Amino acid sequence: MLDRQKIEAILRRRFAGASASAIAAAANAVMGLSDEWEEVIAQNRALGCHQSADCQDVCYLAQEFDHGAPFRLFRRREADRDEQQQRAFSPPGAE
Repeated sequence: MLDRQKIEAILRRRFAGASASAIAAAANAVMGLSDEWEEVIAQNRALGCHQSADCQDVCYLAQEFDHGAPFRLFRRREADRDEQQQRAFSPPGAE
């Protein structure tokens, strides 16, 4: 869960010249992100990282991933996709 006061403190530090109403609006937007975005938990999935001679030479993410940098992957929520996934994992006749 997000802490609104921490978010506002970070925004005030980062955007020192911003008005209180701008900080509040930005905090509202951050607090509402979970309605629009979902974290992709890929514990059992490959994330498309392939060993290649070229990949780590040209891809910043591949370089960081190779050095053990932590990443959190998010995607925009889509109602159709969510409903399809629920149906795919529901037993027949459960609807």
